[in-house]
Amino acid sequence: MVEETAEKTIDPFVIPTLETERLRLRPLRRGDIDDYAALNADPEVMRNVGGTWDRSRSWRHLAFLIGHWPLGGSGMWALEQRETGAFVGTVGFCEPEGWPGLELAGKLARRWWGYGYASEAARAALAHAFTVLQKNHVISLIRPDNHASIRLVERLGERLEGRTVLAGTEYLVYGIEREGWALTSGPQRHKLIRLHGGCSPM
Repeated sequence: MVEETAEKTIDPFVIPTLETERLRLRPLRRGDIDDYAALNADPEVMRNVGGTWDRSRSWRHLAFLIGHWPLGGSGMWALEQRETGAFVGTVGFCEPEGWPGLELAGKLARRWWGYGYASEAARAALAHAFTVLQKNHVISLIRPDNHASIRLVERLGERLEGRTVLAGTEYLVYGIEREGWALTSGPQRHKLIRLHGGCSPM
């Protein structure tokens, strides 16, 4: 008689949805592939992240982002305009095995640049990391010539902590501690309106 053993599957995981004054941070889904592929095919959007991707690479990366939530306890959201439901981009966290820390990152479609959406979404995500996930430290990895992203994370309160090299590319490591965030931004200031669903801290 052959005794069968089943490997334990990943527990069901509820990805939270966040809402700010103008934006909704919701789980990524299969139907986002067209918008996500278009985002990654724009040379201006991808100028500081290594160049454009074809659709198949975007599909693979979308699968990675969706799977990051149950494996890592956090991840990236699709970012959409609350009023219209239009896809704006992505924002959230990345920390695969071997990564230098919990990275706050994101990309916006070019048509939405200049509206303040990046900082609005990033503040909501950062607040979620510190108040719900109870993280003590968040980083951002930025290429030295990406001045717009440097200005953004500095407005969030992040400060330069060092440099690192990943896959042969040099990045500046910016970061912020929970205590520093609480003093400069804090949960009372980030304009998070609603939180739907939830997830347990790691």
